[in-house]
Amino acid sequence: MLPRAGRVVAVEVDRALADVLRARFGGDSSLEIVIANVLETDLAQWGPAVVAGNLPYYITSPIVEKVLSLGPSLRRAVFLVQHEVAERLAAGPGSRDYGLLSVRTQLLARVEILFAVPSAAFQPAPKVDSAVVRLTPQDRTGELGLDDAERFLAFAGLCFTQKRKTLRNNLAGTYGREALDALPEAGLRAEQLSVERLAALYRVLTPAAPPAR
Repeated sequence: MLPRAGRVVAVEVDRALADVLRARFGGDSSLEIVIANVLETDLAQWGPAVVAGNLPYYITSPIVEKVLSLGPSLRRAVFLVQHEVAERLAAGPGSRDYGLLSVRTQLLARVEILFAVPSAAFQPAPKVDSAVVRLTPQDRTGELGLDDAERFLAFAGLCFTQKRKTLRNNLAGTYGREALDALPEAGLRAEQLSVERLAALYRVLTPAAPPAR
């Protein structure tokens, strides 16, 4: 990245790896190395930026969520992730990979799987293949008629509480079975509804939040 960018800020939690970076690239004034946990780091402090990284599987979702929360400060994000995660990020309704992560990501960004990376590209080789994904900010909250993105995502989380159960079963405890029985979507599973249809269902079931004082 150094030949392509005027400035690179590398956030690395492992001090030993940070030392390797310093030994190899320390003479380049355009590189800043920050030893920190990315989930505990204020990424907005560096202003508008492209965010790139090789994401550990077990914290991929929280990193993606944190990066997309940057809003206008995020120009785009390019991540190397496990291939199955890339498929979940880009999945459409009706596929087994479609879930809350898909909805959360696609509400705030356009998702593209750029190319696959075989396990043989790494040393030592992992047991799974990877893929590079590009997330281009695209906040659809207003377009979908949503009053609040996080409020909608909390609703979507209820819809996906148990993926194999119908929306009636997942939402009855919150909205009542009578209200749900009147809806054509009640007998469907959340994985069958696009982001647009989930947003429409949210608007029907959830009264608008009161205006802030």
